[in-house]
Amino acid sequence: MTEGTACPPLEDILEIAQTAARQAGRVLLEGFRQPKQVRYKGETDPVTQFDLASEKTIVGLISGVYPDHGILAEEGGETTHSSAHRWYIDPLDGTVNFAHGVPVFAVSIAFESCDGLEPEVKVGVIYDPVHDELFSAVKGQGARLNGRPIHVSDQDLMIRALIATGFPYDLHTQPDPVLDRFRRMCLAAQGVRRPGAAAIDLAWLAAGRVDGFFEEKLQPWDTAAGVLLVREAGGRVTDYSDIPHLPERKEILATNGHLHYTMLQVLNQHTGSDQ
Repeated sequence: MTEGTACPPLEDILEIAQTAARQAGRVLLEGFRQPKQVRYKGETDPVTQFDLASEKTIVGLISGVYPDHGILAEEGGETTHSSAHRWYIDPLDGTVNFAHGVPVFAVSIAFESCDGLEPEVKVGVIYDPVHDELFSAVKGQGARLNGRPIHVSDQDLMIRALIATGFPYDLHTQPDPVLDRFRRMCLAAQGVRRPGAAAIDLAWLAAGRVDGFFEEKLQPWDTAAGVLLVREAGGRVTDYSDIPHLPERKEILATNGHLHYTMLQVLNQHTGSDQ
């Protein structure tokens, strides 16, 4: 993105993002129990007609209000403009769950502005339509769930921590490093869960339901909204080398802050198969 017009009022951006997320969520709920037309972008990376319908709903609404904004969406690729503003859109995070009838999936929308020296994600929304839970954050204004403030947990003992994770789509090609990290985390924590949607993992971390989250080979649309949620809820987000996370980074470690150093140690304990 290049520098351009001043950032629109963030309350307006938030309203558009929330409206788009709810409308897309209705599309997904209507399609959830209908027959799915599943095709594959990779061996294990599916997309359904409802991913596409959800994305069309979101992009249509945003483009109708901000036609000069850039968009980076999972199914539609990147629409570039000279604007300093860009939206990250995942119209259906958790497509594998959705396609199998597992009710754990979400819509994720983030807004990034480059009206300063560096691009910053300033608004993030994650909507779980099954439970009608709308997670939202505005930079500098905290994180909310259905309008109520939320905060990360205060758990500081790893053996009492509940951790979320996910596996990359190419796990079958290089399983050992990923499974070694997973095994070590299982032995260090009270429990490790794999819900199957990174946006849900990050939203739950922001709400204090889990205490940490790690995954790799994610895309910007997977994490942009959730990272802002976690940070605004008082958490910390880096990569596995403790470098602050940016949307284009492929590794993510998000925690309540208390467990960050311990989780870094667990992730970086090298074994024979780690590379």
